[in-house]
Amino acid sequence: MIRPAQVSVRVAEFVDTCRRQGIKVTHQRIEILRELACTDEHPDAETVYERVRERLPVISLDTVYRTLRLLEERGAIARVGSLGDRARFDANTDRHHHYVCSECGLVRDFYSEELDGFTVPPDVSELGQVDAIHIELRGRCRECKAKGREDGPAS
Repeated sequence: MIRPAQVSVRVAEFVDTCRRQGIKVTHQRIEILRELACTDEHPDAETVYERVRERLPVISLDTVYRTLRLLEERGAIARVGSLGDRARFDANTDRHHHYVCSECGLVRDFYSEELDGFTVPPDVSELGQVDAIHIELRGRCRECKAKGREDGPAS
């Protein structure tokens, strides 16, 4: 559970960043960020849209997509998941990693000093500049494993 004070800090940091960069701060943008900042579920754009629409019935899916792109560009959120997956978003900008259940799609944050110290191998550095490192561990969550889904993902 994300503490309300933590949500307020993330929203305030975004508002401050926008004002410094001359970006218009709208109620819709704030509500979209607030929706992401108050959950650790890493929702996709459609889920964010449905949840925000409960509070702002006039919001459009296009506005949500454009705002998510803006929030990502400004570093207020990060895109999570593989390229082939539906894009999911994370308002936690602290250094952290992700555990993804390959069965149900659950995504959860975890912290690891050991993984924080990951060094880019020289072979990768020779391919080009590395701007960010995102470590994602995949497996089956406890709930899926308890349900007896031992055979792996369905085909």
